[in-house]
Amino acid sequence: MLPDLILTIPSPSDGVWNIGPVPLRGYALCIILGIVAAIWIGERRWVAKGGQPGDVQDIAIWAVPFGIVGARLYHVATDWERYFGDGENPVTALYVWRGGLGIWGGVALGAVGAYLGCRSKGIKFLPLADALAPGVLVAQAIGRWGNWFNQELYGRPTDLPWGLEIDRSHWPSSCDYPEGSGTCIFETGTTFHPTFLYECLWNLAAFAVVIWLERRYRLGYGRVMAVYVMAYTLGRGWIEYLRIDDVQLENVLGLRFNVWTSIVLFIAAAIYFVISSRRHPGQEESVYRVAPVAEDPTPEAGGAGEASVEPEDEAQDTPAEVSKED
Repeated sequence: MLPDLILTIPSPSDGVWNIGPVPLRGYALCIILGIVAAIWIGERRWVAKGGQPGDVQDIAIWAVPFGIVGARLYHVATDWERYFGDGENPVTALYVWRGGLGIWGGVALGAVGAYLGCRSKGIKFLPLADALAPGVLVAQAIGRWGNWFNQELYGRPTDLPWGLEIDRSHWPSSCDYPEGSGTCIFETGTTFHPTFLYECLWNLAAFAVVIWLERRYRLGYGRVMAVYVMAYTLGRGWIEYLRIDDVQLENVLGLRFNVWTSIVLFIAAAIYFVISSRRHPGQEESVYRVAPVAEDPTPEAGGAGEASVEPEDEAQDTPAEVSKED
């Protein structure tokens, strides 16, 4: 008989490379690559919807800083003892490069930044959100590899062939594994569920599903974003259940806080999808509140330097319709 083939996923011995005096961190590199991918995909989708090239990059100037701040705030709020507990240094809450970004804080404040950018450019927010949503899934898939570099956010012990090796120094200080113990008891050579990899693969699969559903059913008016939220939270719920990392807001009625967040957001997105489908079937005919100025304007277009308001937008300027759009 052939000996059992033991396969594992090794973790990087070091997640930081020094190029002269400049440290290059794997976590930060994954986040940056994810942002670049989201902007690139979003730009192509925005132009396909009838938007102008460069709009997404302009909106990103608003959305990215807001998103990073929101992601950090969410992480610190759910893990506050790590920064404000006894013997901890609150200043380390600002050390984003060490890891610790909560996706839902990033999506929430990132959306606020995008909305402000849309208002400043005369862009309708909902079609922009639909254009950006699939790219955000790809960004999250890439960003999750930052957890691999930091040896964090892994799952329960497993003997599956793709178990993840984690250095003992990165084991959690306390956890509820085995169940009810309150402490972590691992044997030497223990491998863990690579939840970062599970989420990466789930996000890429969700990206394909969202794109297919959008094309098959001509989704618009924010429904692509709603499908993104439903698809992501559906996977995040079961992946989160596998994790054993330290989280201060870990158990709420027997479930981790992030599992409850996923449940609530899934329900909210599903409700929005149904309501939006009834009120606004199909897709928007225009992605701008005010038509962009043509590069070579003619007298019929309103003259040089003038922007023309599209008739359909004039009809949507009533308070009731504006609330539906935003």
